[in-house]
Amino acid sequence: MTPASLLRSSLRMVSQVALVLAASVALAAPAGKLRIEHASGVTEVTANPRKVVVLDLAALDLLDTLGAPVIGVPKWKMPPELARYEAASVTKMGSLFEPDYETINVAAPDLIVIGLRLREKYAKLAQIAPTIDLTADPQDFYGSLARNARLVGQIFGKQAEVEKRLKQLQTSTTALRATGSKAGRALIVLTTGGKISAYGPGSGFGVLHEQFGLQAADPTLKPATHGQAVSYEYLLKANPDWLFVIDRDAAIGAAQGKSAQQLLDNPLVAQTTAWKKKQVVYLNPTHQYLTNGSLRAEQAIVDEVSAALAGKITTTAAR
Repeated sequence: MTPASLLRSSLRMVSQVALVLAASVALAAPAGKLRIEHASGVTEVTANPRKVVVLDLAALDLLDTLGAPVIGVPKWKMPPELARYEAASVTKMGSLFEPDYETINVAAPDLIVIGLRLREKYAKLAQIAPTIDLTADPQDFYGSLARNARLVGQIFGKQAEVEKRLKQLQTSTTALRATGSKAGRALIVLTTGGKISAYGPGSGFGVLHEQFGLQAADPTLKPATHGQAVSYEYLLKANPDWLFVIDRDAAIGAAQGKSAQQLLDNPLVAQTTAWKKKQVVYLNPTHQYLTNGSLRAEQAIVDEVSAALAGKITTTAAR
């Protein structure tokens, strides 16, 4: 089975595998403890920990959604939904890429939560406190999203809320897929440092095709974590009906060149069907690049793409 097939099937199987997943998350453990199976191993965690350090923004978005007691986060310009973690009352525990081990150790957390950017630091962090890794599986993105959400829900006694949100995500994604399959050819690009990269099925942003049902404008694009560098001539040749855009520099707060809007305001891009039909959509870059993989961010992504296809989001006009 191909990665795309695995992704397409994972969401439909949520209800069928719920009991199996619930049973596998918490292995045998002493009273008041949970043995949690996660992306980097198995960790014994105290149920309902009171002092939690979260060093990944997708994980932070998930824990915040479920009301977990977070005492430490990375130093970062937070998106609006996480802005309260910029307050001085929340201890800053390093960056998204390098933990402040001394500060974390002094805080004596009950639980540390990490993601992809700090996977290599897992062993060292686990020496300080119980640590879990919520890195998503790129070959089973929606399946791992559901597993991670259920894992966190079990730790904090929020299983019912997690199931409610997963059901909502499944329902809205199914509706979007029905609409997307009729929307035409689409291409998703990421801009950064004045350059443009395109992503196809099986890539980091392949969910646009694999879960949302949009036909790929260029099915020959090879799956790649960082996409394929492309030119304006390429965009005109691909000529998508829909062009979805992620501005990485806006997501990370870096002024490395022209904005996505400035880059794509180009005579060649203006000749594409997407531009002429006012179907160039600048997606929320934080949801796509930083909090992608959390329940709230994924729901927001589905809602945003659904609104775009319904004509409620138009960000370009024909010349």
